[in-house]
Amino acid sequence: MLELAGIIILGILAQWVAWKFKIPAILPLILIGLLVGPIAAEFLSDDGSKWIEPIWNGTKGLFPGEGLYYFVSLAISIILFEGGLTLKRSEIKNVGPVISKLITLGSAVTFIGGGILAHLIFDLAWDLSFLFSGLIIVTGPTVITPILRNIPLKKDISAVLKWEGILIDPIGALVAVLVFEFISVEGDSGFTKTALIEFGKILLFGTTFGFTFAHALAFAINKKLIPHYLLNVVSLSTVLLVFVESEIFAHESGLLAVVVMGMVLGNSKLENIKELLYFKESLSVLLISILFILLAANINIEDLILLYNWKTALLFAAVVFVLRPLAVLLSTTQSKLRTNEKMFISWVGPRGIVAAGIASLFGSKLVKQGVEGAEYITPLVFMIVLGTVLLNATTARLFAKVTGVFLKKSEGILILGASQVSRLIGKYLVDNQRHVVLIDSNQTNIQMAQELGLEAINTDIYSVNLEDNIELNDVGFLMALTGSADINNYAIDKFSNQFGENGSFRLITPEEMNGSINNTPKEGLFSDTDDFISLTEVARKYPEIQEIKIKSREHYEELIEVTNKDSEVVPLLVKDRSGILEIISSHNKAIDKVEKGYKLVYLGRPLG
Repeated sequence: MLELAGIIILGILAQWVAWKFKIPAILPLILIGLLVGPIAAEFLSDDGSKWIEPIWNGTKGLFPGEGLYYFVSLAISIILFEGGLTLKRSEIKNVGPVISKLITLGSAVTFIGGGILAHLIFDLAWDLSFLFSGLIIVTGPTVITPILRNIPLKKDISAVLKWEGILIDPIGALVAVLVFEFISVEGDSGFTKTALIEFGKILLFGTTFGFTFAHALAFAINKKLIPHYLLNVVSLSTVLLVFVESEIFAHESGLLAVVVMGMVLGNSKLENIKELLYFKESLSVLLISILFILLAANINIEDLILLYNWKTALLFAAVVFVLRPLAVLLSTTQSKLRTNEKMFISWVGPRGIVAAGIASLFGSKLVKQGVEGAEYITPLVFMIVLGTVLLNATTARLFAKVTGVFLKKSEGILILGASQVSRLIGKYLVDNQRHVVLIDSNQTNIQMAQELGLEAINTDIYSVNLEDNIELNDVGFLMALTGSADINNYAIDKFSNQFGENGSFRLITPEEMNGSINNTPKEGLFSDTDDFISLTEVARKYPEIQEIKIKSREHYEELIEVTNKDSEVVPLLVKDRSGILEIISSHNKAIDKVEKGYKLVYLGRPLG
């Protein structure tokens, strides 16, 4: 009981440490696991026992016999299902050729190159070498997101790394599963008809079970056949059912089945998909915390000694400094990415949860089967995982500055609310080369924004996920344009430091609108005589952003005076000769430098 409680407590502590210091959780989790496992057995225990013993002498420990194998299998199935839920067809279509090449051509380079390196350096059999290379294909958003979260980068770079991590997880898992199946059925007679049959069974039953049960669960949810309070637990039990049933019909097809099930459900029209994602995300955090302490603790000191030689350093260096750059270079040929951006993407390639979990799973099984050299699989993959995470977590920010991709000033604009007014302003800003992201909980508003080609996120402003969105790294301006004063004020208080370093603004309230300009809040937007309702009415009558050339400073002041008196004209921005835009504040409209040749950007009836 003490050990079980200790794993959960230490796991959540590691998650908190990762959040506090903005590092991937896998790093403290594996270090804690090694501490309470092989390190404790070798240096801290008088009797040579581990503080946490997953398996001891085969029949004792927390998970005796096949217990650890079963737990790891089920935990990874849930983690992969949660990853599958995040894959959207619409997002895959828009991520661009670079990401498509990274998850195909890049994966092939890593798979083939890693297999050759493992064979040449460690003299592993070819099948084991390619099992190792299949496992190190995956990167994973759980390790990339914490690294990038605190680095201001261009949206394109963040998007490439984020979506590569999400899309490549199931690909790497599938490759590893298929290679493992070849090894398991191959025996001493080489590649046989049996291996081909088993390969086909994995694809057939994995895709069939995943596809069928996904549609069945979606049908049950949409038809309200499952009460709301049972939705999450029924979904969880269905995932476990699919995994187990698929395993019964085709051994090792369960992982493919849950990935397919997650992808199908994630692209289905489910009203409760967000609740399902939040629940699975919380469950995944708990499972990951337990899983990696257990897996690291299960490693023996003998496994670590196997890696204590120059070959390990050579393999790690070749994977990080040769394979990853080569994969990125080939995948980004003829792309719009600059050389320094390609270099940074090449540097950030930490391996994650799926790699370590499946390595431990397959490695232990092959050792039990007596496959020669199988004892290298788990420690080698753990070495790659721990080494890449540690390297990237400690150097990514510095490397971003060295390569020049670190944004010194965040010019992106986050607009809260996707109403007609927000869409008009957002479209104008995008047309003037500004990165704009609109956020709204109203799906209709989001869809209308996306139809205009705007980047829009359907989320709740009170959701913590907003703070974790690495695609908002370049945002430095915050504009709260909703019709709720409470939400606008909350956004200013909550996100000014993170998203409003260059300026945080909100619409004034009806009460503030009728006061004097001296009482107008400093964060007030545009006009001290226009609130959300009046702006909406102007946008309804004149749904177009207008520009008028400024002849002089006096002319600008005259125009502002006109907007104060005319309820059908609202000043928004001032554009200088080079196209740089400055937001007009309702508190102070006296922009420092306004000269002939500048333009007043406004909403309303044509002036002049």
